[in-house]
Order: sequence, then structure tokens, then C-alpha cells
Amino acid sequence: MRYFILALAILFPVAFGTQASAQASLSVGIGGRGVSLGFSISTYPTLVRIPGYPVYYDPRVDLNYFFYDGLYWVFVGGDWYASSWYDGPWYLVAPIYVPVFVLRIPVRYYRRPPPYFRYWRPDAAPRWGEHWGPAWERERSGWDRWDRRTVPAPAPLPSYQREYSGSRYPRQQEQQRTIESSHYRYQPREPASRRLLDEQRRRETDRYRQSSQHEERLGQPQPSPSREVRSRQQEEVQHQRMEPPRTAPPAPRGRDADKGAKGRSDKGKGRAEDDRRNGDHP
Repeated sequence: MRYFILALAILFPVAFGTQASAQASLSVGIGGRGVSLGFSISTYPTLVRIPGYPVYYDPRVDLNYFFYDGLYWVFVGGDWYASSWYDGPWYLVAPIYVPVFVLRIPVRYYRRPPPYFRYWRPDAAPRWGEHWGPAWERERSGWDRWDRRTVPAPAPLPSYQREYSGSRYPRQQEQQRTIESSHYRYQPREPASRRLLDEQRRRETDRYRQSSQHEERLGQPQPSPSREVRSRQQEEVQHQRMEPPRTAPPAPRGRDADKGAKGRSDKGKGRAEDDRRNGDHP
């Protein structure tokens, strides 16, 4: 199953190629668990608002890279991914949950448009119904129709992330959330954005709970043997004490002893007979 009911996390290491942009590089490959995706954005992006839309894009990177509703959005390989930080980790968002204003971004603002975009009007949104099929189009009917006079205000840019680049960039989600909670108060209005952030928080909570339980198990003393085990051990010790000491086997008796005595007697008679013969001949 390619897509899940909620926007789910899919972050894998990647290896495919580098781009001409000095700020960003993209690589796509096949990982151990299927298609993998990754980006390397070395510095905070240069975000410019798209006129008439509550969306930003970066004209300096060779990526389909946007910012909307408090999240960064990228379009790669026919799928949308989102992150609350400019260099990931990235999360795959099912087509049914991609926000309408992300879908409405005009073709001309895709810095790396897929080949099938070239036949579409640059000042209009991509024809997502042709890309994702009629079932998606029925579910998202009306996504390309709206009153342009009632466009919502764009979310504030998370410019505090400018201070975190290179080795200072927080790679762990727990670190990102800690920094974000003290610098960025914006609450997403899109269901997809909220689902994504809720999923991140749930995963963080699960990891923290598992880590705490593991530490508690390591810190607990080893349990003492149960009463039944102790009783069994004591019985074994007493049984060993009651066993008689082992001695050397007794000397053979009966017929075997008679055979031995008879053998020795016959040997003695033979030697006496020899001595007698030797005495008769000088």
C-alpha cells in the first residue's frame, strides 16, 4: 500500500546525483525498503512569496521547493513531501491530503518541473487530475476554483532557522521540536499540516516512552530466585550430602578367585618339576 490514511513519515538516505545549485543538492535512489528520498540544503533558503498566493518558493535552488502554512513542501518523483525544518526530515503526504494552495502553485514556479508539465500553461496550476487519475479528481473536486479576493495571509517565515546550518542543524526531531516550541508559535490551519505535526509528536512521544522504559529496566536490580527455585536448590544440596561416598571396587570373589588361585598353583608345580629334572642330571 503506497499511501496511508494519514500523512506518514518516510525518510531514507539517498544517493543519485548532485545539482548545479550551490545551495542545494538532490539525490534519489532505491533504498533497502523501497524508493528513498533525501535533500541536502546547506543554508536557510531564500524564500520569495508567489504573487497572489499564500505560498513562498526559493528561486535560487534547482528544486520544486516551497513554504506554506508553516511547513516546507517539495515535489519529487510525482509525490509531495513536507517538513517543519528546511532540510528535513521529510514526510510523504498522500495526494488526497495535499493542501489546495500547494496544488494551485502555478507551473512556472516549479524550478524542476517534470516532463509532463511542459505542455501546460505556465501561469496555471498543474493538471493534477491527469497525474493522479479520476478517482483523486472526484475526491478533490473544486481544488482549482476559488475566490482570489479571499486568499488567506501567508504563514510567518521561520527565520529563526537561519541560525542553524551545517553541523548546528538539528537532525533529531526531538531537538527540532524543542527549538521550534520556543521560537515559532504559528499553528497550521490546513488538516494535512496538522496531521503531519501530530504524527511527528506522536512518534516523539513513543520514542521517549520506549527509551524511558528501557532505562528503567536497566536500572532495576535483578529479581531474586523465587521460593520454588530456592526450595529446589536446597533439595539438590541435601541430596548430594546424603549420597554415600564412592570407594574402590571390591576384589573379585568366587569362581574368578578360584581360577586365579589355580593358575598360580599350576605355575608353581611347573617350576618345581623343572628344578627336579635339573637336579637329576649333573
